[in-house]
Amino acid sequence: MRLPQPVTDPIPMADPKTKDDELAGTEQPFVQHLVELRDRLLKAVIAVAVVAAGLAIYPGPAALYDILAAPLVAHLPKGATLIATSVISPFMVPLKILLMASFLGALPVVLYQAWAFVAPGLYSHEKKLVLPLVVSSTVLFFIGVAFCYFFVFGQVFAFIQSFAPKSITAAPDIEAYLSFVLTMFLAFGLAFEVPVVVVVLARMGIVSVQKLKDFRGYFVVLAFIIAAIVTPPDVVSQLALAIPMCLLYELGIWAAQIFIRHTRAPDAEPADS
Repeated sequence: MRLPQPVTDPIPMADPKTKDDELAGTEQPFVQHLVELRDRLLKAVIAVAVVAAGLAIYPGPAALYDILAAPLVAHLPKGATLIATSVISPFMVPLKILLMASFLGALPVVLYQAWAFVAPGLYSHEKKLVLPLVVSSTVLFFIGVAFCYFFVFGQVFAFIQSFAPKSITAAPDIEAYLSFVLTMFLAFGLAFEVPVVVVVLARMGIVSVQKLKDFRGYFVVLAFIIAAIVTPPDVVSQLALAIPMCLLYELGIWAAQIFIRHTRAPDAEPADS
């Protein structure tokens, strides 16, 4: 007589994703990632186009250039104006400024789309780091551009005109002025990102907070070297760039300590500062 064989259930395989993994089950196919990336890029382009349409209606490309040129025009000799040495410059230069202003105006939306694309793949402690960095980098870039436009330009142009001989009538070319403005905006906008760079380097463990403090003296020298390279050869603009960089470096060290403490993984060991 054959005895019935015992019925045994198959041993369940261990799930590689633990129940503590908050990203478990959130994976998406590669094609779906591409579709979402396309949608995010499309929304960013639409935002830029909407801002461009609004600025084209009011105040208009020509008025935008007048606003951009106001700091220089205010320090030109009486009766002097900017000139266009190319036939298409009066059309192309205001158009470039319109596109630049549109991108800056839509920058919060563009960065939000980038954030929304990567956010689902981040842990909660990583989101605590990325979102503040996205917001702060945007704000700091705008502050750098505003500081350059409202303070640095006036001081630089006044300083340059004070050295101009009386026999020379200044008539800057509009394309050369646009190139100068874009270079200065980019230099000051990126220089004001120093705290973000410091926080990222410290948070990723590339350098410790103590090493950043020890590097303080070298950074002061580095800041003045960078200012001497990217700004016009005058003391005013170099000091206006180097001094804020040094102050922002100190701000970055202070912010790094806070970010490291509040964005650490739940099971991570406290890092020594």
